[in-house]
Formats: sequence, structure tokens, C-alpha cells
Amino acid sequence: MSLTIVPTPIGNLDDITFRAVKVLTDADLILAEDTRNTGILLKHLDIRKPMQSFHIFNEHKTLKGVVQKLKEGLQVALVSDAGTPAISDPGFLLVRECIDEEIEVECLPGATAFVPALVNSGLPSDSFVFEGFIPVKKGRKTKLEELSEEKRTMIFYESPHRLLRTLEDFIAHFGQERKACVSRELTKIHEENVRGSLSEILANFANRPIKGEIVITVEGLNRKKTK
Repeated sequence: MSLTIVPTPIGNLDDITFRAVKVLTDADLILAEDTRNTGILLKHLDIRKPMQSFHIFNEHKTLKGVVQKLKEGLQVALVSDAGTPAISDPGFLLVRECIDEEIEVECLPGATAFVPALVNSGLPSDSFVFEGFIPVKKGRKTKLEELSEEKRTMIFYESPHRLLRTLEDFIAHFGQERKACVSRELTKIHEENVRGSLSEILANFANRPIKGEIVITVEGLNRKKTK
């Protein structure tokens, strides 16, 4: 009776770990954010297991049923489309419910997009804050005002069609000279890390198509006093 959280590759399928393959092979049931995407990975690994959809739109409704299956003794693995479940993806509610029901939960180490993006950025990595997706509408301005005083390196996820607007908002709240990095298509053939000031990065992306999953890393506020 256990739930195992299994990180999956964020692009390059060879980034799956040996341990993750074993867990998926031994599982009685795999909970997948999108069974079509997970099916591609399982086919690549030559694994055939029952799957069940578990995503942001149905996790509340399916939660009790999954917990019941765990209580019946099934070994269940939870995956998202890419990266580690519960990091800007479904998973938190299920983990919390399992803990409340005294069901064993184990999370494997593995792929997640913000770690390579942070290291690639060249910005301080000794202290950082992960913000995920900032609000699109309600609460966006308040959140950015709060973060304008943040001293640690900040990490955000963003979609391609909102990148330019987000960079513009960052400039308005953090200043155009604030150092940053936009990482796109991490681990894939067309991986790209664009570094520089926020204004330079905005100019880079302003007049070209923007595709792929995006991580934005932004320098924290420099509080050093000048004489």
C-alpha cells in the first residue's frame, strides 16, 4: 500500500532514471496527467501498465477513489506530463490525503525544469525562491510588488504566449537593468538560454516566434549600500 511520485523527463526521454523505470514497471496502476503523453513514454520504455487520468480538472473528484485503491493494496505511481508531480502540476492534494490516511508516500528524485534553468542562468543559486506561474489577472500586480523587494534569485514558469507581457511587467516592477535568463526547451534539441538584462531579453524575443516550455530566472534585489 504505497504511492510513489515519479518524475518524468522534461524533454529528452533518456533522462528517466533506472529507479523510475523499475517503479513504473512494478506499479499496478499509473496515474497520468495526460495518458496520451505518458503512453508515449511508456512505449519508449516498453512498459505496459493500466493508466488512469489524474489532472487538475478531475483530481478532486477522483481523489477518494485513488485512495481506496491504495487501501486495497495497489502499488500506485503518479506522473505528470513532464518533470516532478506537484511542482506546478497535480499531486499535492493526493499526497496530503495519503498522509492523512497513513498511506506511505515516496517521491523519487529526478527531472524538474527549474533546477537546470537556475544553474544555467549564472545567477546566484545559494539562495532562491520558486514562484511557479504568477497570477494571470487577479493578484498579479500585488504579487509583483511583493517580489520587487525579494533579495533571493527568483524562478518563474511561463507559457510562450505570455512571455513578452511578463517580461514587460518584470521591467515595470524590477527595473530594465535587472539581470535575468529565459530558458526555453530545456534538454531538447533546440534548448536555448537567453541571458542579460530584462530589457535586452525582451528585445531578443520581441520580433520572433516563441515556442516551448519556458523558465524565467531573475536576479534578486541588490541591497548593498553604496557610500
